[in-house]
Amino acid sequence: SVSALITNPSGIYIDATFGGGGHTAEILSRLSPAGKVIAFDRDSDAINNRIDDPRLILIRADFRYIHNFVMLETLKGTVGNYSGGDLNAEAKVDGVLADLGVSSHQFDTADRGFSFRFDAPLDMRMNKRGGENAADLVNERSEEELADMFYLYGELKNSRRIAKAIAKAREQKPILTTQDLMDATLPLFPKERGKKDMARMFQALRIVVNHEMTALKEMLASATELLKPGGRLSVITYHSLEDRIVKNFM
Repeated sequence: SVSALITNPSGIYIDATFGGGGHTAEILSRLSPAGKVIAFDRDSDAINNRIDDPRLILIRADFRYIHNFVMLETLKGTVGNYSGGDLNAEAKVDGVLADLGVSSHQFDTADRGFSFRFDAPLDMRMNKRGGENAADLVNERSEEELADMFYLYGELKNSRRIAKAIAKAREQKPILTTQDLMDATLPLFPKERGKKDMARMFQALRIVVNHEMTALKEMLASATELLKPGGRLSVITYHSLEDRIVKNFM
């Protein structure tokens, strides 16, 4: 992905999903001293992985806002060949990289609630500063909404049965932890593919909690505006719906 991305070693590149910093480090290793990387992540844990390199600008923000922040850096004069404060400056970059999905750190940190491997609060927010979490979803959304969510974002054929089981369980007590959710739904997952289907259920909740599909569409629209002629957009996808959304922008 990075090999396909770099067209100008002295150019400006965006890593829209900084995460552990691996892709950013690889991009930086291929750039000249004049190159720049603007990296984004809304997760505070990811921001703690900052790389000590003067060519890196690391911004804690959702990647749907990349155009706004790149324009701000352009006006400040920190990127591009513009004098600071030039209101007529046009923000353009040589490449944008986005590695979609969840980082291994988020899966491995128990209290984030991304994985059924741990009993933890049912959170799943990539930005912990506010907004609806997964527990809010499973306790407050209607049975029909939950069924649609699991079918669309988890591709679960028994989504209606899963939603019904959740609705029945929450009548007895709120579903607040990953174990509560597992207790409510475990009988619906066949042994031969149980873990895979449970992962899809958690995936569906994560996608909705973090508005991932809406953010992806907005990021892609911004990326096409930001790219210079001949610039590259490199996207790594893990979900069929993500894949379809990306292909619609090609």
